[in-house]
Amino acid sequence: MKQIIAKRLSLLVFVLFGVTLITFFLSHVIPGDPARMMVGQRADEATLQEVRRQLGLDQPVWVQYFTYVKGLLSGDFGISIRTQQPVANDLITFFPATLELALTAFVIALVVGIPIGILSAVKKDTVWDHGGRLFSIAGVSTPVFWSGLVGILIFYKLLGWFPSSGRIDLSVAAPAQITGLYVLDSLLTGNWQAFANSLWHLILPALTLSFAQLAIVTRQVRASMLEVLGQEYIRTALANGIKGPLLLFRYALRNALIPTITVVGLSFGSLLGGAVVTETIFGWPGMGKYVVDSIAYLDFPAIMGFTIVISVGYVIINLLVDLTYLLLNPQIRE
Repeated sequence: MKQIIAKRLSLLVFVLFGVTLITFFLSHVIPGDPARMMVGQRADEATLQEVRRQLGLDQPVWVQYFTYVKGLLSGDFGISIRTQQPVANDLITFFPATLELALTAFVIALVVGIPIGILSAVKKDTVWDHGGRLFSIAGVSTPVFWSGLVGILIFYKLLGWFPSSGRIDLSVAAPAQITGLYVLDSLLTGNWQAFANSLWHLILPALTLSFAQLAIVTRQVRASMLEVLGQEYIRTALANGIKGPLLLFRYALRNALIPTITVVGLSFGSLLGGAVVTETIFGWPGMGKYVVDSIAYLDFPAIMGFTIVISVGYVIINLLVDLTYLLLNPQIRE
């Protein structure tokens, strides 16, 4: 177990090196001048050159890269060109909103997707199975921006059930910050007005973000369950009178979940990265909206900081997936 954790953490170094190298040099290939974006089009040449010197843009590219990496090692992601604040502070500010949205979408994908996948497998080639497969195909093939816009049109414009943007109403005070997750913080502080209002704002973007991942989880669970239900040991269990929920959940589902774990883990990583589109559509003040706004300003420090955070998240999620494998199937340790 310790060897696996050490191996995965050592890979994190290579992943971060590759990510910083690629994103840094891509940021210098893309046409544009961050210094000009800061000073504006009417600034004189002397002011422009002074800003370039302050940003280190007058140095050779390899010097700029090593300066950037040196700063990363001390937790310095640079200064955002757009907000003029340290990127690390900006990411800390916006990360809880993205995490709250991704976690909620992840829970929805699991709570809804796994039962639908099981039902489709057990009721194969019935109306339940056809309905589940149609639902999965719709989720996989529908772009997030489209499902988000349709959701706003139906549930905000026509029905008026949910708000179309924001984390909480302006008339409602945000809960005292403990974790930065409004729903959880309002629960911990007993602020029920903030809890109801923040949950009301969270439902529609979370459902939109979870739709595609929910479909992927459903398809994977169905395929795994069908494979497991056809195994010899399942037929042996049936011959010995074991059936119903005991056979389904104790013998079949546990083995079917092993390949599903990989899909579920990668789904959570996709939710963090995929929140970019959802946050933009719903005006959700998270990292996704932050990086989209930063792209318009050629704010490379902010863009690279976001990329590094997401990359680290993927590596940690893969580590958790490997550890979950060991818990579900101890034979892998041997």
